[in-house]
Amino acid sequence: MKYGFLFVGAVGVLFVALLAGCDKFEELPNEEAQEEETYNGFITLEEVAQLLSTVPLGREQVAEVQEGSTSSAGNGYDDEYRMRDLFSSPGSGVGADPTTKASSYSRPLRELLREAAEARFATKSASGDASAWLDSLAASDVQIYWPGAEEWDGSQLPVITYDPGDGAERNEGYELLPDGSVKKLMVDEQMSLERPVWVVNRNSDADYKSLELRRREDPNWGNGGGDILVTKADDGFRTLVLRSFKAHRQYDSWFAGGAEILVKFGAVETVKAGTDAELLQYQANVTDFMIVVRRNQVGLELPFNAVLVSDWSKLKELQLKQCALLMVEDDGGTQKTWEFKTTVKYNSKAYGVEIEIPLNSRDDIIWRGPLTPSFIEKKSGIPVGFGDVELVLELI
Repeated sequence: MKYGFLFVGAVGVLFVALLAGCDKFEELPNEEAQEEETYNGFITLEEVAQLLSTVPLGREQVAEVQEGSTSSAGNGYDDEYRMRDLFSSPGSGVGADPTTKASSYSRPLRELLREAAEARFATKSASGDASAWLDSLAASDVQIYWPGAEEWDGSQLPVITYDPGDGAERNEGYELLPDGSVKKLMVDEQMSLERPVWVVNRNSDADYKSLELRRREDPNWGNGGGDILVTKADDGFRTLVLRSFKAHRQYDSWFAGGAEILVKFGAVETVKAGTDAELLQYQANVTDFMIVVRRNQVGLELPFNAVLVSDWSKLKELQLKQCALLMVEDDGGTQKTWEFKTTVKYNSKAYGVEIEIPLNSRDDIIWRGPLTPSFIEKKSGIPVGFGDVELVLELI
């Protein structure tokens, strides 16, 4: 089954089958006749991939996509180049300074896409407005995913495909030949390891601030290096950190790119209550952040040094019974919550505290459950398996 339509607006009429009438495209035998192309505000991944296969890509345009993809990866995201960056700031990746780099390219890819779309809508087989279609594409979450973009040899043209959905591992793609013609072929992950492959898919991590960007914003991390700075080691003050993270498998088809893993840790960190009544009104704290595991990072230990509980000594004083740990691979859907109940002691009395941790209905739950303070202290600094991932929690 093909990927469902991506809704990005409501202008004009539906645009499908971009390749109808393209005399440079090598047709497969017994291909069904194309229907009239129209546009009504829907953009499909397939049509974007097909349009990309009709533009006369050169070294400069491929280098632009490489720069955008590697920029995203360097900022803690996947090897991805969003259409909104392609149109507004050529060569910029997710999390990059939005200042446009268009002047550094003599012909940015956006110009080639604009010319190809205008040519398509000018044909008798298509109706609608090219400008409206391009505006919708630029505002959408469509992107080019280029696994291993940093390894490009500087000359080979890419094979272009798209995410077909439904967990498929193979899909039709379009090989760009040096003479400007295009040939259809089947694309799988092995091909992406051997030559440049662009996958048109949808962005799912740009709304989250990566841990890499958080490190750069916080001067205490020290030049973006991620080192926890402890100024006093002998006063009994302790901090719980996620020292490192290792994923042992991927969770989606390779067409969807790497995994966006959300880590959420709930605990009662600080209580300023002076009476029993004030304590009953206290709400627990939840620390959460995103870890992007690119496909070539599966099985590798990734250092993170993220603070989970800043004042562990206060938590110990409260005799917290359990902490809550939730790890999911983000797949969207309807937002819901995981309600977790624990207890603390105050003035020799036990009080219940409810921790609500958000997640989405389609998320893959990697691990969800309680962690006792005694377990965390006993396993401090030691790799521990939680489902398909391995964490090193450390008290410092």
